[in-house]
Amino acid sequence: MELPEAFREEMKALLGDEYDEYERSFEEPRSYGLRVNTLKWSVKECQRKLPCETEQVPWVENGLFYDGEERRLSKDPYYYGGLYYLQEPSAMTPASLLPVEPGDMVLDLCGAPGGKSTELGAKLKGKGMLVANDISNSRAKALLKNLELFGVANLCVTSETPERLSGEFPEFFHKILVDAPCSGEGMFRKEPEMGKAWLEKGPDYYCEIQKGILKEAVKMLRPGGLLLYSTCTFSVKEDEDVVRWVLDEFPDMKLRPIPLFEGASDGMGLSGCLRLFPHRIRGEGHFMALLEKDGERQRHQAEDRTLKAGNRAPDGLKPERGLWEFLEKTKIPWDASRMVKKQDMVFYLPQGFEEGKRLRYLRTGLWMGTIKKGRFEPSQAMAMVLNEALYDNCISFGREDQRVIRYLKGETIALLEGEGPVSGWCLVCVDGFGLGFAKGSGMTLKNKYYPGWRWQ
Repeated sequence: MELPEAFREEMKALLGDEYDEYERSFEEPRSYGLRVNTLKWSVKECQRKLPCETEQVPWVENGLFYDGEERRLSKDPYYYGGLYYLQEPSAMTPASLLPVEPGDMVLDLCGAPGGKSTELGAKLKGKGMLVANDISNSRAKALLKNLELFGVANLCVTSETPERLSGEFPEFFHKILVDAPCSGEGMFRKEPEMGKAWLEKGPDYYCEIQKGILKEAVKMLRPGGLLLYSTCTFSVKEDEDVVRWVLDEFPDMKLRPIPLFEGASDGMGLSGCLRLFPHRIRGEGHFMALLEKDGERQRHQAEDRTLKAGNRAPDGLKPERGLWEFLEKTKIPWDASRMVKKQDMVFYLPQGFEEGKRLRYLRTGLWMGTIKKGRFEPSQAMAMVLNEALYDNCISFGREDQRVIRYLKGETIALLEGEGPVSGWCLVCVDGFGLGFAKGSGMTLKNKYYPGWRWQ
């Protein structure tokens, strides 16, 4: 592979005697990985049911290697069920290292396309709030899709500058992930065209952008909170030097050392950071540093009353009988005080969500569905938080059943003897995992799968 000469010299200075081994790694095939969605199933269940051989990623608890040449796992019904995220193995590391706990207020500041946001959302286990942001509106739409596909309900997706966010969220978040835009040196093997981009915009260009993003991120971190900074580049200018800048610029920030694991390297001249190189692990490369703000950590206390406890519905939703009839078929203890109706759409807000922030939201909470002529129509996002154990009216097909593919393509589905009849809103599942809704009519399912997500 043709590497920029200036980059070669930089890496020789960085790696010394290891450089030849690093360059030989470009001749090796890349590793393919997936991250299991632990909101929906376990790693063991995933390994048992996937249609290919997998192997544990040693440094990521829910990460698996798979043979990328053997199967196209993006064309599998389980992918459409949001059961895993296809992700390069070293890129799984940042979200795995940020110790998110259920109930935290979490920000993924540069979130698209969602590889790290989906893991942060899974770690919350439905409690607290994830704000996932990307400055690009088109990329933020892809971010939203992946989060909804994963069944993350306690989310807000924004498309804002860091400056706008910091003005609305001063010292708000317990945990922040900044996977910053960078020169992408760690992606040269996976995406050879990145070498040309490096010549146009290299480390000197990106390090100033990274400092600007981190400056605003620090403003949004609560006392006692943790900020994980990561890049997919090897440049000391973009990695350790940027971390040093944060420590110098903000005296209340300190470096919390990340324990090394087999194949990982310490920071270059700044111990406590973590580096991954493709000649030392089965992955492309990453840099990470975990920073902590001085002060006592204060957890957000969110009152969580439920429908079963008899709390009152918002006035605008009281007459919507179709909504309440639908929710009664679920096994989820909904908190009616967190439901809002905006025009004809019903949303379920995350714990800790504050109204009135002047931001460009793509989504605030779970889009539950739409009120049309007094009838409630559940959304695709709602289907992705449900399964056959959480909803009373389900039809589940096996993964090998061709009707799964036909359903994902938007076709009407005929039921076999013993499967019906069905009526009303029916959750269509693959092996018990929700895919989307259909309208039951005897032995026929009228397809309501979201057109924008259909199998192509």
